[in-house]
Amino acid sequence: METIGIAGSGFAGAVLARELAESKKYKVIIFEQRDHIAGNCHTERDAKTGVMIHKYGPHIFNTSREDVWNYVNRYGTFMPFMNRVKAVTAKGMFSLPINLMTINQFFGKAMNPEEAKGFIAQIGDSSITTPDSFEDQALKFLGKDLYQNFFYGYTRKQWGVEPRELPASILQRLPIRFNYDDNYFTSTFQGIPRDGYTAIVEKILDHPAISVQLGEPFVPEYKKEFKHVFYSGPMDAYFQYRLGRMNYRSLVFERFDGKGDMQGNAVINYCDQEVPYTRISEHKHFAPWETHEESVSFREYSKLAEEGDTPYYPMRMDKDKALLSQYMELANKEDNLSFIGRLGTYRYLDMHVVIGESLDLAKACLSEDHMSWPKFSGKPM
Repeated sequence: METIGIAGSGFAGAVLARELAESKKYKVIIFEQRDHIAGNCHTERDAKTGVMIHKYGPHIFNTSREDVWNYVNRYGTFMPFMNRVKAVTAKGMFSLPINLMTINQFFGKAMNPEEAKGFIAQIGDSSITTPDSFEDQALKFLGKDLYQNFFYGYTRKQWGVEPRELPASILQRLPIRFNYDDNYFTSTFQGIPRDGYTAIVEKILDHPAISVQLGEPFVPEYKKEFKHVFYSGPMDAYFQYRLGRMNYRSLVFERFDGKGDMQGNAVINYCDQEVPYTRISEHKHFAPWETHEESVSFREYSKLAEEGDTPYYPMRMDKDKALLSQYMELANKEDNLSFIGRLGTYRYLDMHVVIGESLDLAKACLSEDHMSWPKFSGKPM
C-alpha cells in the first residue's frame, strides 16, 4: 500500500483522503498546521454561551449536486436552514438579495413583478453596452440608486478597491428577483450540520488508513517521502513566494456578547462605507433548533491579507492572475504534486464546489495511471 501526503484538513483534503483510503490502494497522512481540523469551516461550542460558533465566519451549506449532498449526509445530520440576509443602508433596512419587497420598499411603490421588471429596466444605465467592471455591471442592470445604496460601500469595504477596478465577473448574475423570495441561495439542497462542520470532517477522516498530524505544516522537503502529494495551501506559499505574493482578502472578527436575541437575524449586512465593518453575524441563529439564553455575535472587518493573516478570498486582479499563470508553470514542472481547493487553485470556491471537485479528482486518480493524475483540482485560470 503506497502512501499519499495531503496538506490541509479542510474539506478539500479530507474528502480526497477518504476516497483514496477507501480504495484500499493507499494510506494517507494529512499535515495540518493548525491545532484543529476542518480548515475555515471549523466549528466549536462556545464555552461561555454554549452556542455553536463558526470560528472563521458563517458557513451555510448549499448545493444542487445531489451526489455532494448525499455525500455530506453520510457523515452527519443536516438540519434545514435558509439564509435570509438583511441589509442596512442609508435608506433603512431591507431584504437581500434585492427582491420585489426590497424594490417596492426602497422606491415607495407597490409594483407587481412585470411592473417592477419594466421599472428596473428604465432606471438601468442603457449607455453601458458591454460592462467591463463590477460597477458597470451593477449600473447597467440595477441603476445608480440601488447600486450606491446596496453595493458600492459594501464592495469597497469587502475588496479594498473601487468597484470600477473589479472585473464584471464578480457580479456574474443579476442580483435581483422579481418575486418575494428572500432565500439568499437558489440551490436545491440547503442546510447546516446539526453538530457542526468539524464533526462532519472528523467522521470523514475516521478511517484506519488516514492519519492526521495537527500543528505540523507541510514543507516541500516532505514530498520525496510520498507517492504523491495534494497541497491545499496557497500555491505561492508552496513555492516560498519566489515570484511574489498573490493578493488575498482576510477577515477580522470582533466579538460581543448579549442576552436573548441580539439582532433578530443570523446575518445583517452594513452597506454604508462609513460603517467600518461589513456585516454582523449572530451565531445562535445558525442553529434555530437549539435554545440559548445568552448570545454571541461578531462584527466582520475585511482587510488585505498580510504575512501571518489567514487568507480568505483570492482577489484575482489582473496582476494576481499574471502571477498565478507563472506559478502554474512552476507547478506543472513538479513531479507527483497536485494543488487542490480554494487556496491551492487560487479561486473563490464554496464548500460544495470544493467537495465536488475532490470527489471528481479522486475518481480521476483512481481510474488513471499515477503519471496522469491532474495537477489541479479545477481550472485556476
